[in-house]
Amino acid sequence: MRFILRQLFILTLITLSMYSNATLPIALNGQKLPTLAPLIKQVSPAVVDISVSSANEPSKNLLDFLQPNRPQIISGQGSGVIIDADNGYIITNYHVIEGASQILIGLVSGHQYSANIIGQDPKSDIALLQIKSKQPLTAIKFANSDDLQVGDFTIAIGNPFGLGQTVTSGIVSALGRSGLNLENLENYIQTDAAINSGNSGGALLNLKGELIGINTAIFGPNGGNVGIAFAIPSNMVKNLSQQLLEFGEVRRGILGIKGGEVTAELANSFALNVSHGAFIYEVTPNSAADKAGLKAGDVVTAINGKEIRTFAALRAKIGTHSAGKKISLTIIQNNQTRNIGVILGGVTESVFNKQQPSSLEGATLKDIVTGQEIAGVEITEVKQNSIAERVGLKKEDIIIAVNRSTVHNQTQLFSALSEAGDMQALNILRNNRSIYIILE
Repeated sequence: MRFILRQLFILTLITLSMYSNATLPIALNGQKLPTLAPLIKQVSPAVVDISVSSANEPSKNLLDFLQPNRPQIISGQGSGVIIDADNGYIITNYHVIEGASQILIGLVSGHQYSANIIGQDPKSDIALLQIKSKQPLTAIKFANSDDLQVGDFTIAIGNPFGLGQTVTSGIVSALGRSGLNLENLENYIQTDAAINSGNSGGALLNLKGELIGINTAIFGPNGGNVGIAFAIPSNMVKNLSQQLLEFGEVRRGILGIKGGEVTAELANSFALNVSHGAFIYEVTPNSAADKAGLKAGDVVTAINGKEIRTFAALRAKIGTHSAGKKISLTIIQNNQTRNIGVILGGVTESVFNKQQPSSLEGATLKDIVTGQEIAGVEITEVKQNSIAERVGLKKEDIIIAVNRSTVHNQTQLFSALSEAGDMQALNILRNNRSIYIILE
């Protein structure tokens, strides 16, 4: 398509050069020139520019002595997509608005509005914002990202380097990409559409102008575009945004398994007739997986009828569904292919059996309620000679995050710990100062 467009453009220039006062034709040899302009004109009002600022503690330099209370203002740019025109809801990346004290939304019309954060999910790098606009807004329709194929055309719209709205095009280069950040839920669309810093949170569209993904990451030296960029699939975005809208948080469903990829060596050892999928190493007792009949040695090959090629893809798809959601898994068990229904558990009922993690043993926890909001987990007591005391936890500590995942209550705390893997670092507020404690 790019080659054809380039040749048509050159042909047009040659034609125009023959006529000194000629205007650009809309057709050539009786055929209309191909253009994305009508589509872009239709969808561009739904893509917004995001400017963020936050106040940080000043650095210790000479200026501090001259103006000791002068804060440092940190600013940044990104992009967002309007998904609900009536209510002013905007989806973007969590990392675009992380730590922001002020968020300004710029519309393509030139109007600018302050935004409020409705909810955010660091694990999936998604945040839901809202603006109150006096102007009519335009929203983008969601596509079914499960229908994407490698080779499908893509259009990226965003705000690279804070320059303002910019459009690029490409194709779907790969599906189900993961491994950029092992702590996060990753099942990315890879595209070669030019995406640079500031495009984060912007739209990846199909040729119908429908949202197929939220641009989130680029792969290249110094953050520059080298034809490899990644987007969060629209189905994942839709599921998560619905939870953020309903609960203000993601109440992530838990399957209750540990696993890895199906490798050639593993397939040979277990005489498997598949070369990809999610291999189950362990099933947590009394978890959703255990209740559904999943066993160690099983291979998950599809979820809700859609192929799963990696354990990371299974983890990401499960992580976008809420607790209590019923899903269908296609598995290979004892060399037989089966379809089983699974009702996803919540973290307290499946992973910890309604008990707090052993890494916090000896600490008595309490959710902190501020007005109508829960804003952290306070440690009210620490038993002597307990694990909690050994790692350095103290009475009146307030837990606000696990690794980089913000937690507002015990449910979120337990969920974040279950997903953090071997490295579990608690972000603690102690005497109004932020510290980190590594759990055993």
